[in-house]
Parts: sequence; C-alpha cells; structure tokens
Amino acid sequence: MAKGTKGHAVIAGAGIGGLTAAVALHRAGWRVTVCERAAGPSAAGAGIVLAPNALRAFEAIGFGTGTWAGDAVAPAMGTRNTDGRPLMRADTDALAARYGRPPLAVHRAALSAALADALPADALCYGTRVTGVDHADPAGRVGGAGRADEAPRTGATAGRRPVVRTSAGDLTADVVLAADGIHSPLRRLFFPTHPGLRYSGETAWRTVVPGEGLAPAEAGETWGRGMRFGVVPLADGRVYVYATARVPEGTRPADPKAELARRFGTWHAPLPALLDRIDPAALLQHDLYDLAAPLPRYHHGRIAWLGDAAHAMTPNLGQGGCQAIEDAVVLAHLLDAAPDPQAVPAALARYTAARHPRTNAILVRSRRAGTVAGLTHPLAVALRDAALRATPARAAHRALDGLYGGFRLPPAAA
Repeated sequence: MAKGTKGHAVIAGAGIGGLTAAVALHRAGWRVTVCERAAGPSAAGAGIVLAPNALRAFEAIGFGTGTWAGDAVAPAMGTRNTDGRPLMRADTDALAARYGRPPLAVHRAALSAALADALPADALCYGTRVTGVDHADPAGRVGGAGRADEAPRTGATAGRRPVVRTSAGDLTADVVLAADGIHSPLRRLFFPTHPGLRYSGETAWRTVVPGEGLAPAEAGETWGRGMRFGVVPLADGRVYVYATARVPEGTRPADPKAELARRFGTWHAPLPALLDRIDPAALLQHDLYDLAAPLPRYHHGRIAWLGDAAHAMTPNLGQGGCQAIEDAVVLAHLLDAAPDPQAVPAALARYTAARHPRTNAILVRSRRAGTVAGLTHPLAVALRDAALRATPARAAHRALDGLYGGFRLPPAAA
C-alpha cells in the first residue's frame, strides 16, 4: 500500500510519545496529524536517559540515534551518599553486554527535534488544542463521546470514524492517540470516575548546565535523608542535573537556586560546582505524581492512550519516557498489521493487552523505589545505605532485566 493510504491518525500531544507514534505510523504508511497546544517547539527542558529498552524500540521502527545524538553513551548510574562514598556501582560495559547496548543520555529538545524532522512538514500543527473526540459513522452522523470507564459496547464505536474537536477546527480520523501528558484532558473526559493523580510527596528541580572546564562528571545519584541529587553527562557535552526533596505539595521557594544551594551545597564534589552553573531562568520545578490507580484499559473504540496520559509514573526508574516510546512503537506495530480501518478497534484492544500489565508493574515498582530513596529517618537511611553497599553488582544488574530486557513486539494478530 502506498505511503499515506492506510488511514489517518490524529495524535493529541507532541511530546516524546506522541512524536514517536507519529514517526512510527508515518513510516508504516499512515497519514498523521499531530495537534500540539504549544505555539511551537521549545528548546527548554532537561535531559532524558534512553535506556536499552527504549533504544531497542527505536530500532524496531528504523529510527537511529547516530545521526543526531552521536556515539556518546551515558555511563551507568551509580549511587553515592552525601560524602561521595559509593553505595552501589553500575558498570556501563556490563549493561551493554547484558542488553546489547548501553543507555544514551540526550537533551529532550534534541530528541524531539530529531523526531519532528522525521515527519512531513504538514504533520505538526502547533497552537492547536484538542478539546474532545466524538464518533461519526461513515455517513457523517456524529454520536456522543462515550466513556472509556464503561464496558465497551459491541459495535457501538467500531465502525465509526472519530471526529476530533480542536481549537483550529474538526478533524476526521481512523484512529486517535491521546498522548496529551500527565494531566491528559482526554483521560479526564473519557475516564471521569478515575481518581486521577497521586502526589508522591516529592518535588523535583531539573536543568542542564554547561560542562566546559569541569572534570568529566560521573553519572549517578547521591542519596541523603529525603533528598537526592542526580548528575547525567549528555551526549552534547552538557550536564543534566536534577534534585528531589520531600516537601508539601505546591511548595515553591522564592529563590530556587538559593534553595538548592542550601539543601545540596555541602554535598560532595562536583555538586557545588554544578549548582554554581545553574541558570535560574532555565531551572524547572515540578511536583512528582503518578496515577493513583491503573486505568481499566488503554483504549476505547478508535481512541488509545499512551505515555503519561495512560500510566503516569514517577521518574525513580528513569522509565517514563522510555515506556512512552515503547507504547508508541507497539501501537504502530499493531495498527500496521490491521488489514483495513475497520480492524483498528481490535488492534487497539491488543495494544491494551500487550501494554497494560508491563506499564502498571513498572509504575508500582517506581513508586516503591521512590519510597526507599526518599527515606528520612536516620536509622532507616543507615539500613538502606548498608543494604545497597551489600548488594552484589551482578544482582543489581539482574534486577534491571525486567526493565531493560523486557521490551517485545507482541504478535500482530490474535
């Protein structure tokens, strides 16, 4: 089938998951329209570590990193205490040997730009907000939006093409992908009885600082009492830094850089030097949330949810963006196998079956990891640190098998 003739996919959101889905579907022969409420691409943001599972997913759609990210890799993330003494070491070479490739750390803006460059010029519609989705039958009669937390009604939406309501006008699609983020309006619209997000008890600051003139930084996290500081050298020579602290929801210091210096300025080198390089204007702060309960499913008729819209998780395992990439590649794989547009709902049901168990297991695992990392009682922290020091490197690597080695493309048909 010629390019662009398999159907029309409308994607709400131009984040990593939405753009990956767009690239994967475009390469599979779909016409894609990505609606992004922001006025244009942004150079702001922070880093992302593409773990081996995400890189394997990119390889499945022929999206190589070498042309835009170079050959630099992210050293494996070790863990230290506030004095700089190792609690747990990780070996990049061992990870590469075990999973076929090492992690890669890049700026999110660079990844987004590379994905956008792989799309037709007219595929991205910035300044366009998706306000709702209705179903329309082939004759054009529009039906109600329906609710995804209700049991799907056989035949109720399977034959109807969705009409996507946007701030720029209506679009008719064969499939709609909700990649509209952690506060997903489409999730709230179609799952009105779902409890929504749960505050983790932590806030996070993130930014990227220049790396020139510094000794090569070692990737890793430093754990204190209820606080963490992360350092990740990026492929372009800059350094991605982030910090977390247990604070009441909505806490916003008047001087964020001074707050970080107060909390982390006495920790081991090179953290004070990295703190000095922070540009307050480029410093992001977000409270950390995850989904309070799993969605009952990731699809409804011809609509599918992916990434944070489907399974928002805390960043403790570094898998939020990686799971969005997996979602997008699996969705495109299953939609590519659909023999005609009428088979789209069945393909989306297979998507839920393939992704729901894995993503929700990782969500829970990330939540538990955050609880351990965020301990505040001195005795609990001492016991945690002793347990980390006593864990053999081989056991630590085995614990990553379910994350880094767990990506598989499901069978394309039932």
